[in-house]
Amino acid sequence: MKTALLLLSLPVTLGLSVSASSETEITVGVYDFPPVAAIRDNSRLNGLLGDLLAEMESTHQDISFRIVHTSPKRRHLDFEAGLYDVIFFESLDWGWESRPIEATHPVLSDEDVYVALKKPGRDQRFFDNITDRRIAAISGYHYGFAGLSTNDAELEKRFQVEFSQSHERNLKLIKADRPSVAEVAVISHAYLRVHLERNPEDKDRFLVSDMADQMYLLRILTREDGPVSAETLEQLLSPIIQDGRYQQMVERHGLQIPPELPGY
Repeated sequence: MKTALLLLSLPVTLGLSVSASSETEITVGVYDFPPVAAIRDNSRLNGLLGDLLAEMESTHQDISFRIVHTSPKRRHLDFEAGLYDVIFFESLDWGWESRPIEATHPVLSDEDVYVALKKPGRDQRFFDNITDRRIAAISGYHYGFAGLSTNDAELEKRFQVEFSQSHERNLKLIKADRPSVAEVAVISHAYLRVHLERNPEDKDRFLVSDMADQMYLLRILTREDGPVSAETLEQLLSPIIQDGRYQQMVERHGLQIPPELPGY
């Protein structure tokens, strides 16, 4: 999927030093990708990114963050236009292969799973030929079943896809039992875990696939020769990892620490 994410634009140079001047402001662009980033009606940023930004500001008091908004489909164009220089929590496979970037080690991991309505006689075989099903997905997210393409017109020709803007709506479509619209939703495992904690009555309503649509390792990507390097971002994150605050945030939002987190 998928695809929340965090974009950083640095108006002053940080590349050679972890310490920044008191005037350093990092402009943060986000799109809704819960629980990594959750944007509420008042435009307030919640989720892991909200917690992480607060911790980074607390740890590095000479850095401040200002949030702007982007979208899953616009983020590559914004990067090419020079509107930001860093993006948090991205897979290298999500459209970044030919772009001039540096990448940190993986700092987060998750996977997408298939969710259907649980019915008598329905089991894991329901997911065997997923592309024959009507699928609820989010426009602009990358999906394994679609070869990670985000071209809505192409996907609508190749598959029976119902696009929306949120996991919440897609789960509602499944619960509404409207197979002519959606039989399967592709949901991040972390989002589903949080949803079921808040809505335990749904645990017996959903059939969840044992197989993943895709598994992903997420990194911080920076612009090649830009104002901040991937190494610098790792150094800024390091104290939060070393004292365990980052791991606690990740676990609180149902996400996972990758096997070789730097400094862990």
